[in-house]
Amino acid sequence: MYCEIYGSGKPLLMIHGNGGSIKSFENNIGFFSKRYKVIVADSRSQGKSRDQSDSISFEMMSDDEAALLDSLHIKKAYVIGWSDGGISALLLAIRYPNKVIKLVSSGANLRPDSTAIIPAQWKKDNMVYEILQTDLIRTFADKNKRKLFMLDFLQPNIPNTALYKIKCPSLIIGGDHDIITIEHTALIYENIPRAYLWIVPDSGHRTMIEHKDEFNKRVDAFFSNSFNNR
Repeated sequence: MYCEIYGSGKPLLMIHGNGGSIKSFENNIGFFSKRYKVIVADSRSQGKSRDQSDSISFEMMSDDEAALLDSLHIKKAYVIGWSDGGISALLLAIRYPNKVIKLVSSGANLRPDSTAIIPAQWKKDNMVYEILQTDLIRTFADKNKRKLFMLDFLQPNIPNTALYKIKCPSLIIGGDHDIITIEHTALIYENIPRAYLWIVPDSGHRTMIEHKDEFNKRVDAFFSNSFNNR
């Protein structure tokens, strides 16, 4: 698992989305590294972290993040997860509640269906799935591409009730034009005991890129107990 560390202070773990890498947070690392020890890794099968298996799960990736913290001798950390990383962040807080000080999850979903994903994206995903059914796997890159697509097509499958296991303060974020519906983002917020909700105006799925300055400042305020949810 390829990892980079920036800055010093309280540990902050960042988890990127599907097909991404450490570079996904290039607009955020510089800001947070002035205040925190930023730990950011390429997730399994992505970036410089290779994986030879035929399938992958969000549970495996949340376990990877927990193992990464253990390997760095970090007992607990602040966590920011975006997209698939937001799902992994939720599962990290569910499976390892003592490892997360505060949680920020942006653009996450609990289910891989049309109750969570906007219709246009849901139709597109189904079209890609039909194409992949007939495509031949010729290279490792082909295999990896299919594995990462199937991850999001079949997963996650997180019961609403599992969110009650998240004990830390949590900030749940979504764009008002996100591929994850506002209703589903609100559902996640409603089922976490100590949660705040921030729907970012004029934003798509990439909240931390499209609104980087506001994202950085508001997340830092949340971590430092000066967060205003209005």
